[in-house]
Amino acid sequence: MEAILKQGLESLGLDAAAIPTLTEFARRLLEKNKVMNLTAITEARDVATLHLLDCAYLLTAAEFRGQAVVDVGTGAGFPGMPMAILEPTARLTLLDSLGKRIDFLQETAEALKLENVSCVHARAEEFAADHRDRYDYAVSRAVAALPVLSELALPLVKPGGAFLAMKSVDSDAEIDSARSAIGQLGGKIEKLLDYTVPCTEVRHRVVLIRKVRPTPRQFPRAFARIKKSPLK
Repeated sequence: MEAILKQGLESLGLDAAAIPTLTEFARRLLEKNKVMNLTAITEARDVATLHLLDCAYLLTAAEFRGQAVVDVGTGAGFPGMPMAILEPTARLTLLDSLGKRIDFLQETAEALKLENVSCVHARAEEFAADHRDRYDYAVSRAVAALPVLSELALPLVKPGGAFLAMKSVDSDAEIDSARSAIGQLGGKIEKLLDYTVPCTEVRHRVVLIRKVRPTPRQFPRAFARIKKSPLK
């Protein structure tokens, strides 16, 4: 795993000094995965590439140094945990609605001495009540449609900040159908960044959505309404 990470990080222009911490995070993830469903990816090489290096790419998509970042629906800590390990000046808030995941991430952050990580057990739409316009960036690799993710993430971002959503390269139709919803939320799609995950032939995409004006106060709605009637 170390050799793959070194090759991949170097290809992204990122510091390889964090490799021991990344590998320890991966070890803890796979160990915990034996008793808790955290990831379907369990081969060491795949964890290195499809989890760690895939998330590391985000650090090349925007300037995260010294920034406040919220990871919406972090799951097993992706992309937020690798970002925090690789960019210690960024302040990462890992947000998830499942308490067991947050417990694992909190224990891991403490074990790895990641002082720039906060782990929060909350639903994103409820978290927004007290954290509106708080973050420079929101990021998410959660499996949800872009209008849904945008309604959960954009209210948390400061005007002028951005939401980076990790998607597949065949997401053109999803992106086109989300443009109106994103506009209603105060956002605008600024660019699409297609990339190859280092050390693989897998192609992914980052959708960078700039928050150009404040999100109207009625958003986010209750999650049941968001899911039943996504913005169009």
